Amino acid sequence: MNILLHRYDITQEDDFHALPDFNRKATLQHVDKVYKAEITNIIRLTEMEKLFHFRILDPKERDTFSFLPGQFVMLEVPGYGEVPISISGSPTNKGYVELCIRKAGVVTSMLHRAGRGARVGIRGPFGTHFPMGKMKGSDILLIAGGLGLAPLRAPIFHVTENRSDYRNVHIMYGTKDPSQLLFDYQYKQWERIDGVNLSVIVERADDTWKGPVGLITKLMDGMKIVGDETYAIVCGPPVMFKFVCNQLGKMGVPMHRMFVSLERRMHCGMGKCCRCNIGSTYTCVDGPVFDYWSVMNLKEAI
Repeated sequence: MNILLHRYDITQEDDFHALPDFNRKATLQHVDKVYKAEITNIIRLTEMEKLFHFRILDPKERDTFSFLPGQFVMLEVPGYGEVPISISGSPTNKGYVELCIRKAGVVTSMLHRAGRGARVGIRGPFGTHFPMGKMKGSDILLIAGGLGLAPLRAPIFHVTENRSDYRNVHIMYGTKDPSQLLFDYQYKQWERIDGVNLSVIVERADDTWKGPVGLITKLMDGMKIVGDETYAIVCGPPVMFKFVCNQLGKMGVPMHRMFVSLERRMHCGMGKCCRCNIGSTYTCVDGPVFDYWSVMNLKEAI
């Protein structure tokens, strides 16, 4: 059987008549742009984590840099490489970019050795964000485990700075032991805000700990919420997602109203290195923020 194939005329394509942009400046501006920055402050949080304040050197660039809660940047240490780091500060703070960094590899170890005045490069911001606008008028559950309080801190800033946009806010945080608690100097500040409830739990107590002991789901026992009027943001190790989100489901919160930050082996921020892919989904491009329904439909996502 002979099949006649008609010749395809590429000149019929609209793109053929457009001037080619070989540098792709319009689409890659936020990818290629490197903000030169310096460390202006370092706060020791634990033995493994420090909070860094990075000030973008150019005043105009510092003023135009913006991000949304849940996004991340690629942080470059010249001569050593770059790593993806979630932004931990307030979106309204134009003075500096706050990044909580755990000493875990070559690049982060070099950062922990750096002092004020050290120069770095920042690319981004990248990724999806928590839909804070969609959450207006609802109760908010902000749940973090371990280092997960770092990316959760940005939405905490957002809801506390825009307090009238949200109803009751519950912050729940858990770590393995008291020595690993992050940002403990801010707990009193959060507790003083009207309508904000903070609960902190550890898995193993020491002689100084007076709070609850157990898994973070223990903080949710007996909590009274209206599921269809509640949004939840969950950040932390993926192993906790199933337990926390299953508990939220039992409390009546639909999967599409639960959001998680899934930072899975991200390396380039552009979907080029393929290290963070889950099938056809790339965490750095399609995430890191996903609703829990989407996560449950991604094989081996958690």
